[in-house]
Amino acid sequence: MSGAVVRLAGVHAGYRTAHGVRRVLAGVDLEVAAGETLALLGANGSGKTTLLGVVAGTIRPTAGSIELLGLPMAGRSRSDVARSVALLPQSVELPAGFRVAEVVAMGRTAHGGRWFGWSPDDHRAVADALRDADADSLADRPVAELSGGERQRVLVALALAQEPTLLLMDEPTTHLDIAHTAALLASLSRLRRVRGLTVVAVLHDLVLAATWAPRVVVLDGGRVAVDGPPSVVLDPDVVRRVYGVTVDSAVTDSGHRVLVPRLPGGG
Repeated sequence: MSGAVVRLAGVHAGYRTAHGVRRVLAGVDLEVAAGETLALLGANGSGKTTLLGVVAGTIRPTAGSIELLGLPMAGRSRSDVARSVALLPQSVELPAGFRVAEVVAMGRTAHGGRWFGWSPDDHRAVADALRDADADSLADRPVAELSGGERQRVLVALALAQEPTLLLMDEPTTHLDIAHTAALLASLSRLRRVRGLTVVAVLHDLVLAATWAPRVVVLDGGRVAVDGPPSVVLDPDVVRRVYGVTVDSAVTDSGHRVLVPRLPGGG
């Protein structure tokens, strides 16, 4: 692992509203190295989704600087950024009336690919994406027939078809059961090794973050509150300060320290 894939310095960002500008990010400094797996945590409204959008180039910062693969983000086209960064938003509606392979091929748009009459590079990229996302058996299926777990695998394949260096995912395990969640996170870890991907995923489950990601970043009020290995930075004091809840600490059979909410009336 060497070099920074993305570097943010003093980044501010927000949204225009009827009453002015609502600030969301308030001076974020963050560097993500090549090949890292990072879980992005924080309470609702802390800026996690906005941060992903800023890194993906879909949200323009109001202040600060961003470097992507050593080059300034400012002034680069959306398609240029999309050749290096793939973003899977929290909610994605797969287009009706298409087969899975056709949907995955839409990820080639940033490379000038077409949905029909693909180039040899497009064919290879789509086949590789389906294989690496464990979705090649779904290639000829209509997207309307997919289960929740299958849909997530197709979305990962869609992102991989972009052939990105950096994969951003906003709550990828939402609506998945425990088996599909474990399979998806294992797949992401495998893809990091096989493709050399850098992965940043927004998660809400502290246990998942602590056991899956070697590094966690916790946002609070639009700033980085803590950053480091989960065993070091995820402690009861941090969770109480950021989330406003009391947690108990426990150690799993595999040696991971995890935090469990102490529910009212739970003894």
